[in-house]
Amino acid sequence: MTKPQAIISADSHVTVKHDQVKANLARKHHADYDAAVDDFSKWFLGGGKSVARANQAGLDTYNRAVGRPGNHDPKARLLDMDLDGVDTEVLYCELSAYRYLYMVKDAATEATRAFNNTLQQFAAEDPARLIVNYQIPINDIPTAVAEVERVAALGGKSLQLPVFPGEVGMPDYFNTVYDPLWSVVQETGLPICFHIGLNLAVDNLAKRDPTPRLGLTVPCIPPMTTEALGMWLLTGVLERFPDLKLVFVEPGLTWVAWYLFFVDDMVEWQGYEFPEIKELPSFYYHRNVNLTFIKEPDAIDHLRHRLGTRNLLWSTDYPHPVTSWPQSQAIIEKQFRDVSPADRELMLSGNAKRVWKI
Repeated sequence: MTKPQAIISADSHVTVKHDQVKANLARKHHADYDAAVDDFSKWFLGGGKSVARANQAGLDTYNRAVGRPGNHDPKARLLDMDLDGVDTEVLYCELSAYRYLYMVKDAATEATRAFNNTLQQFAAEDPARLIVNYQIPINDIPTAVAEVERVAALGGKSLQLPVFPGEVGMPDYFNTVYDPLWSVVQETGLPICFHIGLNLAVDNLAKRDPTPRLGLTVPCIPPMTTEALGMWLLTGVLERFPDLKLVFVEPGLTWVAWYLFFVDDMVEWQGYEFPEIKELPSFYYHRNVNLTFIKEPDAIDHLRHRLGTRNLLWSTDYPHPVTSWPQSQAIIEKQFRDVSPADRELMLSGNAKRVWKI
C-alpha cells in the first residue's frame, strides 16, 4: 500500500462544549448565552422538528470513532490522525453556533468571538494540521465583516456559513445585502464552507416516514443542496464576486453531475434565461465550487471527469457513523485503484492545499 505524499481530510469534526465557549466570554454574558442556547434547542429539537432528531440519532449511532478522546482533545486527535495516516484535517464544529450566537442578548459579537477563540485554542496544538472552520453569523452584516477580518488577521484559513440563510431568518445569498461580506471574504481569499444542513422543508416528509431512525428521509437531505447550489450558480453572485471559493460539505456527488447537465441544457436547449450570469451555469461550478466526499465509487469511477477532479475533496468525516477512520488507507487504495496518480493527488491533497492555502 503506497501512501501519497499527503492526505488531507476536507471534512472532519470536532466537539467543543458550551462551558469552553463561556470560559472565553465575560461572566456577565453567561446567562444570556445560556438563554440563547436554550431557546435555540427548544426550537430546533422541539416543535416536531423530526429531521433534527433524525440527525441526532445518526450522530449517536455506534462506530469506532464515537466517544474517543480525539473528538474533543487535540493531542488525542493528532494521534488518531496518525493512526489513520491523515496528515491534515479541516474541522467543522458539532455546534452550529451561527444558529444561536446572534440571539445572545447585547453580546452577539462577544459570543461570536468567544466561540471562534475556542476553536482557535483547539487548533493551536498544531495549526498546520488542524484547520478549524470559524463560524460567521450572518444576521448583522457589519459584524460579520468585522469577524471575517479578525479571523483572517488571526491566521484563520476557513469560514463556515449556514447552507440555508432562511434558517436564521435572512434572505438568500444573492441578495445584495451580503455584498460587503462577499467583498471582504474575496479579499481575504478564505473559502466559504457550507456543511450539509437540515433543510426543514423536508420536515413534513420526516413526520410521515414510517421507518426506524427516519431512514426514508435521510437520503433525501443531500440532494436538497440543489437549492443552495442553484442560488450561487444561477443568480449572479459569482459574476459579481468571481474569486470566491465555495466548499459544499457532504452533499453527495452523483446528483451534481446530473444537475450541471440539466441547468446547462435549460439554457442551451430549453430557452431558459438567467439574466444575471454571462456563462453557462456549469462554468461557475467548475471555477468556484468544491465538493467533499468520503467513499462514492460510482461517482469517482464514472463521473469524476464531468464533476471535475479539481473540484473534488476527499474526507474522513471523523467521527460520524460513515467515517472511514481508522481504515482510510485501505478505502483510499480501493476507491482510487483506477484513478491516475495526478487525479489521485488532486483529490487527496492537491485541491485542499489550493482551497485552504495549506
